[in-house]
Amino acid sequence: MPLTDLERLDPASYLELRAHMETLEHHYRDLCDIEFAIERGRLWMLQTRVGKRTAEAAFAIAAELADEGLISVDEALARVSGDGLARLMFPRFDTSAVGEPLAHGIPASPGAAVGAVVFDSAEAVRRAAAGEKVVLVRQETTPDDLPGMVAAEAVLTSRGGKTSHAAVVARGMGKVCVCGAEQITVDPRERRFTVGGTTVREGEVVSVDGSAGTVYLGAAPLVDSAVMRYLETGAHGERSAPLVDAVARALRRADDVRRLEVRANADTPEDAARARRFGAQGVGLCRTEHMFLGERRKLVEEMILARDDIERARALEALLPLQRQDFIGILEAMDGLPVTIRLLDPPLHEFLPDRTELAVRVATASARGELPEPHDVELLDAVNRMHEENPMLGLRGVRLGLVVPGLVAMQVRAVAEAVVERVRAGGDPQAEIMVPLVDTVEELRLAREEVDAVLAEVGKATGVPVRCAVGTMIELPRAALTAGRIAEEAEFFSFGTNDLTQTVWGFSRDDVEAAFFSAYLDKGIFATSPFETIDRDGVGRLVEIAVAEGRAARPDLKIGVCGEHGGDPESVHFFHAAGLDYVSCSPFRVPVARLEAGRAALEGAGDSDSR
Repeated sequence: MPLTDLERLDPASYLELRAHMETLEHHYRDLCDIEFAIERGRLWMLQTRVGKRTAEAAFAIAAELADEGLISVDEALARVSGDGLARLMFPRFDTSAVGEPLAHGIPASPGAAVGAVVFDSAEAVRRAAAGEKVVLVRQETTPDDLPGMVAAEAVLTSRGGKTSHAAVVARGMGKVCVCGAEQITVDPRERRFTVGGTTVREGEVVSVDGSAGTVYLGAAPLVDSAVMRYLETGAHGERSAPLVDAVARALRRADDVRRLEVRANADTPEDAARARRFGAQGVGLCRTEHMFLGERRKLVEEMILARDDIERARALEALLPLQRQDFIGILEAMDGLPVTIRLLDPPLHEFLPDRTELAVRVATASARGELPEPHDVELLDAVNRMHEENPMLGLRGVRLGLVVPGLVAMQVRAVAEAVVERVRAGGDPQAEIMVPLVDTVEELRLAREEVDAVLAEVGKATGVPVRCAVGTMIELPRAALTAGRIAEEAEFFSFGTNDLTQTVWGFSRDDVEAAFFSAYLDKGIFATSPFETIDRDGVGRLVEIAVAEGRAARPDLKIGVCGEHGGDPESVHFFHAAGLDYVSCSPFRVPVARLEAGRAALEGAGDSDSR
């Protein structure tokens, strides 16, 4: 019965109940659930508890209680959460209008999207260009799928987890993603997937809920996010004004009290501009390898296949202006704020066609009695020559720069020339150069000598002094344990916690999540995946050692984190306590990190939720 009906039927009990409700709310300083009964005109209060609430209600109630003076603005901030904010930032389905899910998977990137199923990147791009909304369905994604992921509304994979390629890239782009939907059998050759007795063919429409990890057949009705509209444009809708105002107030208070800076992982000017709108204070990770995909891969192939230094230099020279233009755009979007640019990290064979695919093409041509394409033969020879049993621990990162002549010089020159151009345009570029996968101080010293030489050369040639801080990623256990030595050559550290977690645990991220993580979670070996939330006892201990020893050697050492943990609410609290200067995460997690950095500061000061 609504309370308005009780007021009409029994005014005395109604007034007594309202008085008790006000007493309880003032006592608990919160929304309360109560149970009561009325017997022969007498009101009985049976029990009360602090009421459960949705994410929307949590923000609204905290703001109202602060307005009423029942709690402080700091306690209002402590009563909301980054997880709740993330749920408010993306579209969702009208749950009253959807039926039973077709499949369940891992909620890898939040939001909801509807589109026609496609099974390869080219088809996703073709249909999207024609104005059709699509969902890219794959067993798992690779860098080759990037154009299709950009074109798609959502990504659905049958393998992988929250830190798989699909999940990490989708979160960075703000795309809906469900990974590890193991009930789904994907058949890209027949262009269909099956779930139990249901077959979904290319072109059929599905709805993907990246917040819940569910997939529905057909088009489910979408509800837009007023919070995202506010973060993107600053606009308040009339109907959503109280909620948006409550979120804005919480973020402002978090910004006032937090010590941690929040930067973004951004590889394009568009990502950098969006991150700045979301409140990012710079770019903590710009992955230059993403600039070598698409049409530019041909130039990378030419560099790899070069028969001598002259051919290699010609390929690098063709790449240089493209990289320079990318850096100009990002530095312009983040003018006056730091932009940390990581030199090339992955092994070069990742930029070549798939080994099996090449071998099949060459073998098929030979079986038909035809001569294989010479370029295919040349590529297959290069792939076989560069093949590694464990490429994650092979020729990549700083090792690549030390053994491939001209690669580091080309990238650093592109950064330096971009800085010069922005200075000449009246800008304030704050580029930083980060050397990846360093194991020893000697590696960093050699890399830094080349970096400094190129910066000086460009400065002398242009008449514009080029000053870029040079630092390194700490993503290997040995680097963490010898951080004091490495700090002699590094002006900043950035923890690459994705690879650090892999090497500390001995896990191959793309394999273990599908192979046995669900069993480990069920058996209580760990409560959450160490790729989602920082492993404080192992990985976290190495972080603490590296922070202490790095700062002992260089007190002004700037330290941050650029792995996906930088946007995880619980991990942000750890990084605050460990004394880091900043966290960096995908643009769409920046507001979450801002909120949690503020909550961590209050928690550290002992001024948190006092209920």
